[in-house]
Amino acid sequence: MITLYDCATAPSPRRARILLAEKGIAHETVQVDLRNKEQLSDAFRAINPQCTVPALRTEEGDVFTDNAAIAAYLEARYPQPPLLGTTPAQKAEIASWHWRVEFEGLLAIAEALRNSAPAMANRALPGPVDYAQIPELAQRGLARVQQFMDMLDAHLAHRAFVAADQFSIVDITAVVAIDFARVVRVKPGEQHVNLLRWREDMAKRPSFSL
Repeated sequence: MITLYDCATAPSPRRARILLAEKGIAHETVQVDLRNKEQLSDAFRAINPQCTVPALRTEEGDVFTDNAAIAAYLEARYPQPPLLGTTPAQKAEIASWHWRVEFEGLLAIAEALRNSAPAMANRALPGPVDYAQIPELAQRGLARVQQFMDMLDAHLAHRAFVAADQFSIVDITAVVAIDFARVVRVKPGEQHVNLLRWREDMAKRPSFSL
């Protein structure tokens, strides 16, 4: 059976959990305690030398150690329902918007959090190498998060989904980003009418309770 190396409180593995749920894929889950730095242990390094979650072990024994690889594998192995698009144009639009949501949303939030949280001193980037915090990057990250929400709100006017007029991996990542922004005390405001409407619609999907 497929095994997901997860952390219930972290945003990145939540993306994989939702993807697995949307595709209805049975799997086992192994929790990795990031708070106590279990991801840096020798035992977990043997699974994922990058010391990050999620990681996914397939039935064949392959291990994929980032969301991009996990999504590519699951979409190819379990094509229904399609979450990366079906036509060339859909695939391109979804890929483009997914990159934007990751770069302008998730990475901006991580930039703000990892460069300001006392618990992440010397852990400004995930992975096996320690990096010092840069407070100025935290401030830039907060500004980027606000810009991301404004951009996404404008984009969602008259749209039910972020990309290609269909539910896709972009909606999954965007929901995780919006929810994750609370850790840096940013959330959509009353001015984000479209964003709030979309998030409310996404909440109706059972997978987003994970």
